[in-house]
Amino acid sequence: MSEEAPVAAPPRVLTIAGSDSGGGAGIQADLKTMLALGVHGMSVLTAVTAQNSLGVQGYWELPAEAVRAQFRSVVDDIGVQAVKTGMLASIELVETVAELLTGLDAPIVIDPVGVSKHGDALLAAEAVATLRERLLPLATLATPNLHEVAQLTGITVLEEGEMRPAADALLELGPRWVLVKGGHLSGAAADLLAGRDGEEYWFRAPRHDNRHTHGTGCTLASAIAAELAKGRELPEAVGAAKEYITGAIRAGFALGAGIGPVDHGWRWRG
Repeated sequence: MSEEAPVAAPPRVLTIAGSDSGGGAGIQADLKTMLALGVHGMSVLTAVTAQNSLGVQGYWELPAEAVRAQFRSVVDDIGVQAVKTGMLASIELVETVAELLTGLDAPIVIDPVGVSKHGDALLAAEAVATLRERLLPLATLATPNLHEVAQLTGITVLEEGEMRPAADALLELGPRWVLVKGGHLSGAAADLLAGRDGEEYWFRAPRHDNRHTHGTGCTLASAIAAELAKGRELPEAVGAAKEYITGAIRAGFALGAGIGPVDHGWRWRG
């Protein structure tokens, strides 16, 4: 009787982010996205939120020691093929994560989370400069929405033609690539991927009339990290992730009395 060959592990992706008790964003969205895209998701929790469809009722940061221990536990034993960061909450946690990611031999996707879908602050105002100076230079890709672009650069983007100057300002802060997300503009959903060497790619999708979009940013960044872990080049990874998030937004569903989540499992249900 022959022994079966051992099953090969899928690519491994680590998310460093906060928990969303409502399950639509944060660590929960990241892990659902990674499962849907065929990679093994792992997590370093930075904060716990009390959160539902109506907003964030409170959040509690984890000690830097706990963040450091989770990271070392995973990376030193299991290893990672891509990392995604989300809610980091405070100066101390931004500094801790920057220290941990320095020298890591894997692509790093930084989602510079500043506020929630409902407008609740998820990053202390005094931590924005630390994120800008310590974390963005480590990024293979940064994925800010237009609110976060303004927070990081002071540039307010009101139309598509202003996205490239905003991307250039972000690139000056150190990331290798920047994806400026135009979801808050009117018209088609257009995102601009810009590289440090002058590369420019536009990703467009029809805008779906669906208010249930909680977790969009977390999901897109995680999808890109998953595709990078599978070996795709960055523009190709962004294109695949854009297709995935567009379907998830189209299939977003109502939960509770407020804004429901995108559907991470839309391909299974479609």
